[in-house]
Amino acid sequence: MLVDDLGEPVTLPGSPRRVVSLVPSLTDAIEASEPGLVAGATDYCTHPPELTAPRVGGSKYPNVDAVLELRPDLVVANAEENRPEDVARIRADGIPVWVTVAAPTVPEGLGSVRRLLTQGLGLEEPPWLVDAEDLWRTAVPVWATAVVPVWRRPWVVVGRDTFAGDVLHRLGVANAYADDEDRYPRPKDPNVPGADLVVLPDEPYEFTADDGPESFPGLPYALVNGRFLTWCGPSLVEAHTSLTAALRAGTRR
Repeated sequence: MLVDDLGEPVTLPGSPRRVVSLVPSLTDAIEASEPGLVAGATDYCTHPPELTAPRVGGSKYPNVDAVLELRPDLVVANAEENRPEDVARIRADGIPVWVTVAAPTVPEGLGSVRRLLTQGLGLEEPPWLVDAEDLWRTAVPVWATAVVPVWRRPWVVVGRDTFAGDVLHRLGVANAYADDEDRYPRPKDPNVPGADLVVLPDEPYEFTADDGPESFPGLPYALVNGRFLTWCGPSLVEAHTSLTAALRAGTRR
């Protein structure tokens, strides 16, 4: 019997042909591996750009009735992004749900996606997945220590055991909040001794050159693509080169 990342059984009569994805990164991963398989997605599923599947609302608060009306063979969700009560309601209607975990490392995230694609969806291992694993297998020596805000008003920063933190670690950037007891600390003042770089993604909060760097006087900053930093999917192939360039350019400011 198939089980998802939480150990919950997922009963499928065969390989799903209609999938509703409640997770933007999984939407991208599924469509990149088998175009046309996604029959419904959230309003935040921006990739691939050519996706025309019906929308079912937000990730945190999807329109469950809209999901049920699509009569998918499988719904994919994430334990951190989606509410347990929504997953339970979909399952109660007889639709199987595959729930992934919020992976703390790149290899664990890619392993989770591989299981979904090859076991849950019955697909062949896609080339992008192999390429991503090769690119992110090892880490380079640490050359900077960064604060990584993901929100402001109030401030929220990347803390311990996060996918984004591991992405940066593998590119040689240590997380100044890696030893915090919270995965996403909410410091009153995000500045911390020892940091020599600020990494500012454009999602979920859209930091810009005029919105964010002024709160870290004297520190160089790197504006990065938030999708490259937090999505576990085909974007990881491009992300390695793009993030490296952005981070290195930031230290030269």
